Amino acid sequence: MEKLFIYNTLSRTKEEFKVINAPFLGMYVCGPTVYSDVHLGNCRTFMSFDLIYRYLIHLGYKVRYVRNVTDAGHLEGDRDEGDDKFAKKAKLMQLEPMEIVQKYTVGFRDIMALLNNLPPSIEPTATGHIIEQQEITKQIIKNGLAYEHNGNVYFDVEKYAKSNNYTVLTNRKLEELLENTRELEGQDDKKGRLDFALWIKAKPEHLMKWPSPWGVGFPGWHIECSAMSTKYLGEQFDIHGGGMDLQATHHTNEIAQNIAYCGKSPANYWLHTNMLTVNGQKMSKSLGNSFLPMELFTGSHPLLAKGFSPMAVRFFMMQTHYRSTLDFSNDALTASEKAYNRLMDSYKVLQSIKASPKSGENVAALERACYEAMNDDFNTPVLIAHLFEAIRMINSAHDKKTALSQADIDLLHKIYQHFVFDVMGLKKEEETGKASTALESVMQLVLELRDKAKANKDFATSDEIRNKLTAANIQVKDGKEGVTWSI
Repeated sequence: MEKLFIYNTLSRTKEEFKVINAPFLGMYVCGPTVYSDVHLGNCRTFMSFDLIYRYLIHLGYKVRYVRNVTDAGHLEGDRDEGDDKFAKKAKLMQLEPMEIVQKYTVGFRDIMALLNNLPPSIEPTATGHIIEQQEITKQIIKNGLAYEHNGNVYFDVEKYAKSNNYTVLTNRKLEELLENTRELEGQDDKKGRLDFALWIKAKPEHLMKWPSPWGVGFPGWHIECSAMSTKYLGEQFDIHGGGMDLQATHHTNEIAQNIAYCGKSPANYWLHTNMLTVNGQKMSKSLGNSFLPMELFTGSHPLLAKGFSPMAVRFFMMQTHYRSTLDFSNDALTASEKAYNRLMDSYKVLQSIKASPKSGENVAALERACYEAMNDDFNTPVLIAHLFEAIRMINSAHDKKTALSQADIDLLHKIYQHFVFDVMGLKKEEETGKASTALESVMQLVLELRDKAKANKDFATSDEIRNKLTAANIQVKDGKEGVTWSI
């Protein structure tokens, strides 16, 4: 297999990727909290890990990709006190909490399908693993690193930190965390300010609750991922991923829980995606610059000049490395849309190229460069630059400026199939429906009229047709193999 190097948050360096039990590979990614529509930040994270999943499969690994669904235990403000997000939404909408869960889980999967994300191997839910969460909690108590008080069970961070590095993932000092921790409601139940809940006592009005050895309650947010990753991938597995916002608290607590439970850190490699900005500002509801995927597709948000197709959005996101900040703007999205269309159009042109006995291009070197880009921490911006070199080769051969042998034409087909379609997960957005069928017919008629005008040496009419099509954003290309058009 190819040597792959991955940036590991745990070591803060790029490391050669070594699998525990090759070719079998375990990858866990923190999934959506399904009390509202999935936002674009989540989409970026899941699209990044879809790319990683696809490339690992391409390299020959047998990947078990586990991505959970958080459908319980997630409180407002991500603390151990306050309202459960699902119950709060259910009360507002006068629905059962599991109706909220179902509605937004279906919506999430629909968006993932539109963006051409592959489904994970296993998609477990927090509510489906209450027993496993309780069993891990019992073992941590038995190991002396958690305690029960008034029906709540808390993880003893300061006791754990005496023999383990609690901040191994962030490299922050424990004293600094303690200084920055405010006094919170319910703090009297805890021994230390940094202690976090493994199990929370339910108030009488709480809608989602289960019996436990400590009374009726519900699990803490962090314990669910420890339970599900351990159940499906074992006590140690290869990759754990998520957004960078999970690094300091959720993932830090996962590591502590796993070590307290079984003495092992869960994953060898921790990967984190970066955040989104809009016109250079952090995306947030309060600034009015936060929009949902469907608003992006339809262009219904006031900040958007128009809608952008799911594949144009996917291509846009992959033009930036997953560890870099991604900035949304109308200009950037429009440029990406054009670039995506060029990539797809060039694949059409590739079908029409006739082979020459000899080739004037080094396509084998291009293929090696594509692998080198992906093996350097999944570097999609560099990969895309190489794919645009493929476009240059194709257009040059089509215009008879250079030649391509049959072997090189076949290799270019292979590069597109492997990197554009299989790994990047892009696809041609086929035009469907009566409107697009009608457009095809109209364009055929218009181009026939233009051809007749040229044949009659009526070049003024021919040029006028082309110019008016260009003004309507329809590009007409005259080639030796015939006339093609694109939007």
